[in-house]
Amino acid sequence: MKRNIARKGDGMFDRMFSSDFGKLLLRFSVGGLMLFHGLHKLHYGYGSIKQMLLKSGLPDYLSHGILVGEILAPLLIILGVYARAAAMVVAFVMVMAVYLVHMGDLFSFNEHGAYALELQALYLFGSLAIVFLGAGRFSLGGSNGRLN
Repeated sequence: MKRNIARKGDGMFDRMFSSDFGKLLLRFSVGGLMLFHGLHKLHYGYGSIKQMLLKSGLPDYLSHGILVGEILAPLLIILGVYARAAAMVVAFVMVMAVYLVHMGDLFSFNEHGAYALELQALYLFGSLAIVFLGAGRFSLGGSNGRLN
């Protein structure tokens, strides 16, 4: 009997390029690049965020959420532990960043014709993709579980 190589999961291509590998790349890119923002704020301070919060009528102690949203959550996303919950936190941080800093650019384009908030949109929608897709099997949390 002739074996059908085109069936899903039979070929080397399917084993190498699985959706779980795509989830890993998405987690590394969203979590890894967001982590740089958090480390920068940790090193240079995030006092300016307190001022933005106060200006918007919000309590300044919320600025400490940066430690959770830009350091802890990205690390959890990278590791694939509670990845969905951590990605929700990053998505919330991006919504707050747009609200506090970038509302004037919401419907703007830059000098090259690109959307002015493309970086923020990429982090927001990338983290939302992780919320819906989960961490995948290449994660410390495993592919099972509602929060992974």
